[in-house]
Amino acid sequence: MTVTLSASVPTTSARRRKPVNRSRVAAWIAVAVIGLFGLAPVYWLVVTALTPDERAFSFPPSLIPTEITFDHFAKLAENQQLFGYLVNSVIVSVITAVLSVIVSAYMAYAFAKFRYRGRRSLMHLVLASQLFPQALLLVTLYAVFSATGLLGSYTALILSFTTFTLPLCVWMLKGIFDTVPSTLMEAAAIDGASRWRTLHTIALPLAAPGLIAAGLFAFVRAWNDFIFALTLADPARQTLPPGLVHTYLGEFQTAWPDLMAASFVVSLPVIAAFMFLQRYLVGGLTAGAVKG
Repeated sequence: MTVTLSASVPTTSARRRKPVNRSRVAAWIAVAVIGLFGLAPVYWLVVTALTPDERAFSFPPSLIPTEITFDHFAKLAENQQLFGYLVNSVIVSVITAVLSVIVSAYMAYAFAKFRYRGRRSLMHLVLASQLFPQALLLVTLYAVFSATGLLGSYTALILSFTTFTLPLCVWMLKGIFDTVPSTLMEAAAIDGASRWRTLHTIALPLAAPGLIAAGLFAFVRAWNDFIFALTLADPARQTLPPGLVHTYLGEFQTAWPDLMAASFVVSLPVIAAFMFLQRYLVGGLTAGAVKG
């Protein structure tokens, strides 16, 4: 009798296990839907790049290509102008990332570790600068760079990109510097270290993951920009986004397979940068700072 009752009536642990399994399945379904939403454009980009020209505009489109060609990728090696756009993007993006990290690190440290009159007002002013539409600022920047003779140069692009990345980088690094223990700063001061040395030997090493994240943000912002690179730089100094438009988009015809192949290749540096630096992004800020 006891055996029959235990087999027919579910136990308490079995009752509790069902909601857990359902929630786990729902979580995996949500991850799959989000992943499909994010990876579907990338998959279609690769499929279009591998599709021959005569089948690229077939209707209905085929989700799985029946014919594959690598001619569109081979054409990229023959396009010297596209290589020039790549060099311009690397120069502008790297300098923008380095300059943004340097300036925002000093600003964020001043906001986080110093108390002075007008500090909060300056912080809110930096944040409020993000409210202005970039298209509106483009007119002003164009006039300023034209009057100073910087229009069409790398300097115009670097300064404009740095201006847009600074507010977010400053607030990102301020939150990281706030987590750095003040006791470390006090201990360094007792040992005779100046504020300048304390910043460079204690605060900045502890904030290294944040500095890398800010640098990646600035790099990607400069790498992907279209409208400022198209307007403020001359044709010889334009970066990849406007360069791809000039190369593959025409008034009466668009070379979509070639454009998709070029877009896939130029996205690889950003992907490689994230894959190489991801272990630094998740590192602890104060790991190993206090010993003993």
